[in-house]
Amino acid sequence: MHQEYLKTPFPLTEAQIAFYQKNAYIKIKQLLSKEVLAYYNARISEKVAEMNRISVPLEERDTYGKAFLQLFNLWREDEGIKELIFSPRLARVAAGLMEVSGVRLYHDQALFKEGGGGITPWHADQYYWPLSSDKTITAWIPLQDTPLEMGPLEFSAGSHKIQEGRALSISDESETLIGDRLRVTDFPHTIAPFDLGEVSFHSGWIFHRAGANTTDQVRKVMTAIYMDQDIKLKAPENQGQQNDWDIWCPGVEIGETVNSPLNPVLFSE
Repeated sequence: MHQEYLKTPFPLTEAQIAFYQKNAYIKIKQLLSKEVLAYYNARISEKVAEMNRISVPLEERDTYGKAFLQLFNLWREDEGIKELIFSPRLARVAAGLMEVSGVRLYHDQALFKEGGGGITPWHADQYYWPLSSDKTITAWIPLQDTPLEMGPLEFSAGSHKIQEGRALSISDESETLIGDRLRVTDFPHTIAPFDLGEVSFHSGWIFHRAGANTTDQVRKVMTAIYMDQDIKLKAPENQGQQNDWDIWCPGVEIGETVNSPLNPVLFSE
């Protein structure tokens, strides 16, 4: 049942595409059904519990460690999760929003913010990515209703136009410096809960953050990062980009299309 649903195209509108092109993010309600999310909540939660190796108490971790438990490429660990990550329904929306003819997978991430977990500081994801263009997009998929108290994703709409702050990794420094910079701009700061079935998509260069989880429940989120199917590998500009090249783009040479076995095409016109 879930396989057929995940193959069904979602009717993306011209207004939604225009909103994404202007703001570099969008939230789309009812993109996934409650039944599908209930199934993947259970399946992903089980796999995260199995794979998690972090035993340091929350209060003893740094800001990054308090922000979330982060586990990568669950699609390689579980065939059921692979069906979600490889979903034509999601990949088609990613391609449509970016206005490209097809998308590849960069990688997936489970981001579980524990009860009492701290903020996720302001940052832009593409700081970490050795990719040649801004045709990158992350689907942020909450596995439950996500009220403000759980720390939903927040966006500075249109902030992908700012260069300042792009050289900062996720840290206390990025929270302070990017936050200060954004406060003197006209970019709207969007903070809103996520309904069950609501999924956001954001560009690699838009600045975003998440608040603390002040509840006693885990905020469970699955993400999939897509890129233009023709995107090339660029020379790394920092250690994070070098690490990503080694881990997520194995065997790809600088200037080549990022077409390693870890980066399959998930949708193409």
